[in-house]
Amino acid sequence: MKPPVEPSTTYPTLDNIFLAAERLRNIVSHTPLMHNLHLSEQYGANIYLKREDLQIVRSYKIRGAYNKMAGLSQETLANGVVCASAGNHAQGVAYACRKLGVKGAIFMPTTTPAQKVKQVHFFGKEWVDIHLVGDTYDDAFHAAMEYQTTNEATFVHPFDDVQVMEGQGTVGLEIFKDADFKIDYLLMAIGGGGLAAGVSTVFKQLSPKTRLIGVEPQGSPTMHRALAEGHVLTLETIDKFVDGAAVRRAGDITFEICKQNLDRILLVPEGKVCSTILQLYNEEAIVAEPAGALSIAVLDQLRDEIKGKNVVALIGGGNNDITRTEEIKERSLLYEGLKHYFIIRFPQRSGAFRDFLDVLGPNDDITRFEYVKKTNREQGPALVGIELKNREDFEPLIQRMDASRVVYEYLNDQPNMFQFLV
Repeated sequence: MKPPVEPSTTYPTLDNIFLAAERLRNIVSHTPLMHNLHLSEQYGANIYLKREDLQIVRSYKIRGAYNKMAGLSQETLANGVVCASAGNHAQGVAYACRKLGVKGAIFMPTTTPAQKVKQVHFFGKEWVDIHLVGDTYDDAFHAAMEYQTTNEATFVHPFDDVQVMEGQGTVGLEIFKDADFKIDYLLMAIGGGGLAAGVSTVFKQLSPKTRLIGVEPQGSPTMHRALAEGHVLTLETIDKFVDGAAVRRAGDITFEICKQNLDRILLVPEGKVCSTILQLYNEEAIVAEPAGALSIAVLDQLRDEIKGKNVVALIGGGNNDITRTEEIKERSLLYEGLKHYFIIRFPQRSGAFRDFLDVLGPNDDITRFEYVKKTNREQGPALVGIELKNREDFEPLIQRMDASRVVYEYLNDQPNMFQFLV
């Protein structure tokens, strides 16, 4: 078993996490730890959900932001604060600014869902100014650092700050206090690592036999890569879909703590995250954002080893923009093998499309069809999207298309062409 990181002034400590809990007592909600019947039966385990999506700002981020700011002197606060965030940290800082009466500048990527931007306005009111900059968290971070230098404001880091980690660590205290059972596994999402660093500090000292597992999106394996290579590194490209966990570089301090405290980090495909979001909504009426669903989405990978065990999955946030629903459904269908795209070259004659319909199975549905008739050509290409009822229907469809001599090109396994056309 790995020993816990030795407490010091450069790492969060259990004593300071208890002090943070006192500081946050009348600021944050003590969110419930809820047994989930559906998931427990599905995986043959006792699955409990820590519902930080029910927090006042619908994520745990308020804990770290407020704890950091409440520990600053009045003289320091007078110069204001600045932060960079993909959304949830921004809401936490905005709410803390409003509660403490402090001016804040908040930098967010232009790709941040509109719902999160609106919520920052709501929680911060007149106390915050929002700046939308760049395409990723890292772009917003660099802009925020420039603002800090110019205005002498205090930067409230979303994860790589000891006081922020200690605030996030109070989630771990609540889980430990509320669990009247031995926790065998604790699952939590990782972006920069602040939550994992704080919570693991608690559990390594209060429940050292609990297996601590971090979860990252496959398209943004920042901490996973850092641990594999033995040092923090900056990823050149990432998939920004799981925006709450999509950072190019993990924290330096959080890296050291996660390296010592976590048993391992698992990666989850973005499509699986989407399927989980839909499952949580349809079966549990839980609105989870992509990063909030990571800890549930990883359960399939742990199915064999968690049977009969007590598992806590931390739902970190519920700030999901309803305008993303179609994209979530599309990604889920692609991941589940139920949505397939082709370029089909139809003979330019009457009845060609009718013949193609005869190739489809009784449950196959054409959900997209884009065709422009060409002149002086024997064949005209069309982009066709087909949704299946069952994954197993795909191979029979391909066999029927081949038997009928349909001229086609399959797009799902050609990412560059797929992204361009679909």
